[in-house]
Amino acid sequence: MKKKLIAIAMVSLFTPLSSVALAGDAAAGKAKYAVCGGCHGPTGLGNPMLGYPKLAGQSAVDIAGKLRGYKSGERNNVTMRAMTAGLTDMDINNIAAYIATLK
Repeated sequence: MKKKLIAIAMVSLFTPLSSVALAGDAAAGKAKYAVCGGCHGPTGLGNPMLGYPKLAGQSAVDIAGKLRGYKSGERNNVTMRAMTAGLTDMDINNIAAYIATLK
């Protein structure tokens, strides 16, 4: 177990975060994204004029980081904090994996 943790730590140190693949299930994320689509649109194009940013084209790593930031309160948005409150880490990874498929 200790060797496995060391190996993971070494990969983390020498691999840029943006190239690390999240273990997310895009199909499961699509189902969870249905709620997100109410504001961000079914294709993730959002509506910037109404304050709903475009999600399509963003990486899974970026989306997961932002969702975790909203959930923890590190990112300040009351609506997004409420939307992420009930999400598990796996939910976040799945949603991020799905959003990364939107172009």
